[in-house]
Amino acid sequence: MAEAVVETGRFAGWGRRLTSAVLVVLAAAFAFAALLRLLGIDGNRYTAAVVALTPHVAVAGVVLGVVSLVLRRWWTGGMVLLLAAALIALIVPRAVADDLPAKGGRPLRVLSANLYFGQADAKAVVGMVRDHDVEVLSLLELTPKAVAALDAAGLFTLLPNRVLHAMPGGAGSGLVSKYPLSELSLADRSNLAQPSARVDLGGGAAVEVVAVHPVPPTTSSSDWRADLEKLPMATSDLPVRLLAGDFNATLDHAALRRFLDGGYADAAARSGHGLKPTWPDGIFPPPVTIDHVLVDDRATVSDYQVLDIPGSDHSAIFCGLNVPV
Repeated sequence: MAEAVVETGRFAGWGRRLTSAVLVVLAAAFAFAALLRLLGIDGNRYTAAVVALTPHVAVAGVVLGVVSLVLRRWWTGGMVLLLAAALIALIVPRAVADDLPAKGGRPLRVLSANLYFGQADAKAVVGMVRDHDVEVLSLLELTPKAVAALDAAGLFTLLPNRVLHAMPGGAGSGLVSKYPLSELSLADRSNLAQPSARVDLGGGAAVEVVAVHPVPPTTSSSDWRADLEKLPMATSDLPVRLLAGDFNATLDHAALRRFLDGGYADAAARSGHGLKPTWPDGIFPPPVTIDHVLVDDRATVSDYQVLDIPGSDHSAIFCGLNVPV
């Protein structure tokens, strides 16, 4: 009997040590992921992917912290929950609207759509343009075949003005507008096409728009940063600017947040929808918000919607804006 009690105690002790070891390993992994975000480290392709998952990491941290406390691993649980709380404090404001409908100014309706190597349903895209009375459209992964399909579906009847850099594969992009466009070179030369144009709204009002599509950080983190760094900032002495497209970045990436200090606001976060994912169209990888419309601080956001695009792995994003004139 005594030997059985001793043996049971040994197993219990071994189980406690194993539990502690597992919790410590999980806590260390969580702390690493949390500190990447808290310290503003995008790093290489692997750490950039981890940073993109910050909202999921925060939820996992809460679960891990609570489990640790239940198992009386006080130090581990406390440390994990403290870091999780810091992440949550950064994330929650994206779900709180801070824009009110502007008085005065001019309404402008913008749609951004990634066509997934040109395979998205052209009729569905044109239907979105028609249903939402879109005035400016940013198209990513625009192929020559997609241009022909969009034309056949009636896009250029609704939006006759265009600056298109269509290419095979996923390198092409374009801007289409109800209003006259003058092509600009705001994004310099990037690895993927990032065309830009001045949109003449009439009455002397104009906005400058860039169709954004940097290389994914998981392909090349250095090229990704370089492509983002080529995008223009917004300044009060220039026309109102909009950056619309697939940034391959979330608001947790320092490479994207620099624009929030450079005269822009994220339309989704400003309207309280900053946690709505836009990619992928499924549950794996975990959904993240990498499509954005960054609006000049002088503009306000009156509407924001995430829309399904049949045939694409991305969702489209629609924004109702009010721009000063």
